Amino acid sequence: MLKDTDSILKDNSVILKDKRVLVIIPAFNEERNLPGIIGRVREFAGIDVIVINDGSEDATSAVARAAGAKVIDLPFNLGIGGAVQTGYLFAHKNDYDVAIQVDADGQHNPEDLLRIIGPVISGEADMVLGSRYVAKTGYKTPFARKIGMLVFSTVVSLINKQPLKDTTSGYRAVSKRVIRFFVDNYPTDYPEVEALVLLKKSGFSIKEVPVTMAPREYGKSSITPIKSIYYMIKVLLAIFMNLLRAHKKEA
Repeated sequence: MLKDTDSILKDNSVILKDKRVLVIIPAFNEERNLPGIIGRVREFAGIDVIVINDGSEDATSAVARAAGAKVIDLPFNLGIGGAVQTGYLFAHKNDYDVAIQVDADGQHNPEDLLRIIGPVISGEADMVLGSRYVAKTGYKTPFARKIGMLVFSTVVSLINKQPLKDTTSGYRAVSKRVIRFFVDNYPTDYPEVEALVLLKKSGFSIKEVPVTMAPREYGKSSITPIKSIYYMIKVLLAIFMNLLRAHKKEA
């Protein structure tokens, strides 16, 4: 387990400094996982929760509302990119200072919320990435995914000229400037990796901090080994295409 050297407490008035903070939870058929994750997030005073129901076929929407979250029901499944961008649009329209993406599968530990919010509020970084790999946390990654993560980490670190170890992590906090940027500029399909390159190339700063993560509580991940290969190829192509477009514009 990750040692809590920051002495993070749920009395977070000093850390939040009167900032408006929103947790965005994109969800597709996550009725079993949502009550737990929403309940744990809502233990933090001053942090709002919105669930983006991405065309779920189960009781995701009703369960999220019953747990005390705001809910936006998308008319059909847009995928993770469209769902998360909807959350950023909501954050922008409602003038939030910080937005945090939290997965609906229960893997992200809400006890780490203040750890990733802190550097954004202090102005140290525009995005803070919650990482499984900058400290020993005991998290075990399947071999196939581990290879893909290593490829992404190597490529993104070289492009950004900054070491980043957990580029696929969806546990991340962003500043108001990034919220506004993501309203008009957010990758589709599997956006986590591509967004890091996009932000760095646009002049935003990124910081990686250690967090603990757990296995999915209920259900199965939609990313199978075959999809992992497709995902890796598609994301790498998107990154290199964006770099090529940027190079042409500079020329």
